[in-house]
Formats: sequence, structure tokens, C-alpha cells
Amino acid sequence: MQKAVDVKIMGQKFTLRSDDEEQYVLKVAAYVDGKMQEVGNATSPMGKYNTAMLVALNIADEYHRLKDAYEIVTGRVSRLSERLSTTLTEDS
Repeated sequence: MQKAVDVKIMGQKFTLRSDDEEQYVLKVAAYVDGKMQEVGNATSPMGKYNTAMLVALNIADEYHRLKDAYEIVTGRVSRLSERLSTTLTEDS
């Protein structure tokens, strides 16, 4: 069941509806707010829309880098698991 959770991003209040735990929603909102503050402080003054676009691109970049790393790790684990299984089967 969806619950309403109030969050603040860049000083603006948003009411989000989510099936997730409130603490998780607050954590995600705090992450986005932190990224917004970071980009807003690091660049020359720009509108909230431009700041949000840069933040979205930064988060998408982080996501894809982590996804690529995850795929490399899971591929390696899969290969190692196959080698281990083959080794155990040969030793039996």
C-alpha cells in the first residue's frame, strides 16, 4: 500500500507516494537533494531546471558505471562458479 512521504529538495517540499519504507524514500530524496546542492554550488548560477538536468545526467552516469561494473563482477563470478563446478565434477 502506498504511503505519502514529505521530502524537501532544494528547499522545495514534495509529497511522494511509495510502497517503499519511509526511511528509504527519505534516503533517496536526500541523495538527490545533495546532488542538487553539489551541482548548484559547483557551477555558476543557473535555473533549477538546468541544475536538475545536470544532476539527472550525473546520476545516470553513476548508474551506468555501476551497472557495467556489476555485469563484469557477475560475469566473473559465473565463470569462476563454472570452473569450480567442473573441477568438483572431475574430482568425483
